[in-house]
Amino acid sequence: MTDSTHPWLQFLSGQGAELDQDGVVLGFGATQAVPSDLASGYIAPLPDLGLIEARGEDAAHFLHNQLTNDIEHLEPGHARRAGYCSPKGRLLATVLTWKTQDAIMLQLPRAQQPAIQKRLQMFVLRAKVKLADIGMQQVALGLGGQPAAQALAAWFPQTPAAPLEKIDSDAGTLIRMPDAFGAPRYLWVAPLELARETWPQLTQALAPASTRVWHLADIEAAVPQILPATQEQFVPQMINFELVDGVSFKKGCYPGQEIVARTQYLGKLKRRMLPAALDGGAIAPGMEVFSSTDPQQPCGMVVNAAPAPGGGSAALVELKLAALDDGTIHVGSVDGPMLRIQSLPYALPA
Repeated sequence: MTDSTHPWLQFLSGQGAELDQDGVVLGFGATQAVPSDLASGYIAPLPDLGLIEARGEDAAHFLHNQLTNDIEHLEPGHARRAGYCSPKGRLLATVLTWKTQDAIMLQLPRAQQPAIQKRLQMFVLRAKVKLADIGMQQVALGLGGQPAAQALAAWFPQTPAAPLEKIDSDAGTLIRMPDAFGAPRYLWVAPLELARETWPQLTQALAPASTRVWHLADIEAAVPQILPATQEQFVPQMINFELVDGVSFKKGCYPGQEIVARTQYLGKLKRRMLPAALDGGAIAPGMEVFSSTDPQQPCGMVVNAAPAPGGGSAALVELKLAALDDGTIHVGSVDGPMLRIQSLPYALPA
């Protein structure tokens, strides 16, 4: 959704949103939520997310054979993460998927959607499934903080109790996301007209926030998202994707499955994703990171990054675990800004 003439972006602009050239909401001026206030409630438009609808009697079977997770047994009351890999087992995309009454939805970064949808379409062949971009009809909102559930009560009297549980209603789909900053989060995918109607009511209870605040919350929860700058860089386990339930090792083949399985069962994994903080300097997905003990070659790569509370940045960084033993980790080059590696909110396998 990068077209500034899109009705949703025009509406947000009229509500005081500052938009970048890609249609991402940068903020709402003085009324916006800042990171230190996130537990007290915020609502963030997510126009950088696209939505593919897979419809037809073979839709579940088709996607089951393309993605890293079990789509055929996806329950109506749950959402599920999944990866789309190259034949070499490298992630082309990470998606959030869920079933509606008559279709399966795939949510992923809007910047990647056309290419991923086109690639999936190449493999439909004789399968009875139709793929459609419905991002112009449905919009995504990220809501978080302690007041979020109460703010949603007019449309969802009950909210999902656990991460990746979901509820469907005439108001759309509400998915509980992993908590961040000590508070619950919800992803609401709503019809465009309803989103415009409800925005004034929601922003009376929740502070409007930039899209990057939602990305910051994902980083806090250590949930990675593949972006154009990081396509084909990582086997799923390198960014902990199996630890956030993005991979099933009980299902059959999909592109790259043999390599993903071999990574899981043969030998000890030597690369992982960890949170990191940067006090100053530039950082962006796809930037290489270097260890002071081996400055000639990169030891990893930035997966995701967002502005952090009080300045600086928060990031998810994939790197060689051995690089943590000695020395320091830097962005861009060994002379670049130093990263402070932090702890994950979930445990790595022994």
